[in-house]
Amino acid sequence: MGEKQQFEVWQEDVAPILSIKKDEFHELGYDRVSTADLWLYIVDKQKKRKTFMPFYAFVDELLSIKPQDYMTWLTVNTYKEPIDWFKEFEAATETKGIDS
Repeated sequence: MGEKQQFEVWQEDVAPILSIKKDEFHELGYDRVSTADLWLYIVDKQKKRKTFMPFYAFVDELLSIKPQDYMTWLTVNTYKEPIDWFKEFEAATETKGIDS
């Protein structure tokens, strides 16, 4: 079959590339993107692969991340894990002391 992929081992090695990619996204107006977000995206995308991925191919995939692909992934994951917006709003208003 193949070796089990362990992307977490490479996280420290690709940290400079993640930082460069984050800066690229910021220049394009996506100011909320962090290196952690990009890492989650690339690992989630690559874990679906059936074959072993060598380090150079992983770096190539990382360098080729496009904002529209990332935003699509983010949107899909938002729908997969719905957030209780009212609960967050109520918690925020209670701590600020806002009365209704």
